[in-house]
Amino acid sequence: MLIHQIRSATIIITYNNKKFLIDPWLMPKEYMDGFEIGVNSNVRQPRVDLPISINEIVDVDAVILTHFHPDHFDDFAKDALNKDIPFFVQSNYDMDIIKDSGFKNITIISEKGIDFCGIKLYKTPCQHGKKEILEPFCKKIDLPYNAMGVIFESDNEKKLYLAGDTIFCNEVRQTIDKYKPEVIIINACGATVKIGKGERLIMDLDDIKAISDYAKNATIIASHMDTVSHLTVTRDDVKNLNIANILVPDDNEILEF
Repeated sequence: MLIHQIRSATIIITYNNKKFLIDPWLMPKEYMDGFEIGVNSNVRQPRVDLPISINEIVDVDAVILTHFHPDHFDDFAKDALNKDIPFFVQSNYDMDIIKDSGFKNITIISEKGIDFCGIKLYKTPCQHGKKEILEPFCKKIDLPYNAMGVIFESDNEKKLYLAGDTIFCNEVRQTIDKYKPEVIIINACGATVKIGKGERLIMDLDDIKAISDYAKNATIIASHMDTVSHLTVTRDDVKNLNIANILVPDDNEILEF
């Protein structure tokens, strides 16, 4: 297994000799405004350039979109990807969007699991921010709330849990209890929106400490770092925790398991 950190939540996972591109956000540095509802809304994003060319990034066997938000999929990805590539999504809603973008080979990952080239993929639940607060807010502004995580299983590889855009919550605990993953990828920049005193959308430092303690036997990889406008946690912040089972790859770094 190879985990190639590209930028933000965009990674390439090589698993059972198949390359999966996760959440391709491929626009140039500072191409878009910061999110109006997020902290640091005056900061343009992405904050950094892609570390390698788009052509290299899209040279993969399949794509997984954990959810359709503007920092997880964009027109640059739509234009660069082969429209016949196997494309995995979480729901009919996301399937319709990807279909409208011209893609022809789209599959919804289910909780019961689907098979792809000797790999079992299972959809897992997320809380993209506290559900009782963020789900009603998202409905109010007509923005989808739901996101998914994905379990990768194969006889030839360690079990991998791509947690997706989620805080540490009961759903994550239950996924760890059920599948006992050996490697976990978390989105960990503490992206925060201006609701109340500030609500995190994905894991912050407290979440990182909690999941590292809960999954003591797993190697945890901190992704989705140093790129979006509304971050509140940096790579250096995570490294300074000095937690033995947490890895913090730089952009373009490849981890091997």
